[in-house]
Amino acid sequence: MGSVHKKLQVLLVGSGGIGTMVAYALEKGGKAEVAAVLRSNFEAVFDNGFTIHSVDHGEIKDWQPTSILDSIPSVNKESWRAAYDYVIVTTKNAPDIPPSLPDLIAPAITPGHTAIVLIQNGLNIERPFFSAFPTNTILSGITFMGAIESPPGTINHHNHDRTFIGAFHNPAAGLPQKAFATALALHLMDAYSACGPNVDCTYEPDVPYSRWRKLLYNASYNGVAAILGMDTSRMRFSEHIIDDLIRPLMQEIRATAKAAAGVELEEELIEKIITADGYDKCFKPSMLQDVEKGKFIEFENLVGEPLREAERVGVKTPTLKVVYGLLKGLQFKAKERHLKEVVVPRNGEGLKYGGCVRS
Repeated sequence: MGSVHKKLQVLLVGSGGIGTMVAYALEKGGKAEVAAVLRSNFEAVFDNGFTIHSVDHGEIKDWQPTSILDSIPSVNKESWRAAYDYVIVTTKNAPDIPPSLPDLIAPAITPGHTAIVLIQNGLNIERPFFSAFPTNTILSGITFMGAIESPPGTINHHNHDRTFIGAFHNPAAGLPQKAFATALALHLMDAYSACGPNVDCTYEPDVPYSRWRKLLYNASYNGVAAILGMDTSRMRFSEHIIDDLIRPLMQEIRATAKAAAGVELEEELIEKIITADGYDKCFKPSMLQDVEKGKFIEFENLVGEPLREAERVGVKTPTLKVVYGLLKGLQFKAKERHLKEVVVPRNGEGLKYGGCVRS
């Protein structure tokens, strides 16, 4: 990736709360230049920059990364544009909603050069990228940061940045490629950590463990919160939601992780994660926030993929299956709203329940 004195060229896709704080940390460290792709907030940031209220960095006014863009750039069509060293994706991951993320970022990827960094939740998120970009390194990013954009251009960063960077294992690549991927992960971690001691960016050597561990929370609290419309404090107040739903879901994830991936999640993690959110915080997990805003939810990689892994290896996950079915129903309703698909009965088509037309 060139001289050690050359700043990393980074494209950030998804400059909401989390993405903007990632961009800020990289720019503040002085080892990277970030081009951020903005969508609904482009006009606000173009006019006034970002206003950031950060638990790690303090109060920042009128800030922008090196450049802001309103669409994914094409490194092939724009011959003046240098190749990106890293493309960091921090958007929500909803593979059931087109376009696919690999298709979305493809114009910005230089084969054999650009490392793709998925700072996203969920299981098996790397697989479509291995298929779409067989000569590129795919890196895993897991963050426990809390940051929300509201209103557009204003970032409220309320929970310390703890981010873990590692390399996804590509079964088609050999040991030299694995060593190269590790080096790219460490290089990005170095640039991220340069922003100062308040940010904790760590190399993660065991990506499967870290992803299954985070699923303990995301496959339980996130999904149940979205279905019931309840924050985590109210679930704990109720007691039965924890005993009848949250704890069983976590046990099913533990069993699946061991059987499907050989990942041992310690028993004590369950009680630790059940009480992770402050009892008085009334925290709303991200999937609940998306439901309340009428947005699509990212449930396939949080609930659907662990369920499919369980079915593949014969692990019984009855609670996970019911939660997945309910989340599919919520997503179906969101598709009707956003895609203007009105489902109307139609007989005689030979479909399982009579068929439908969409208009």
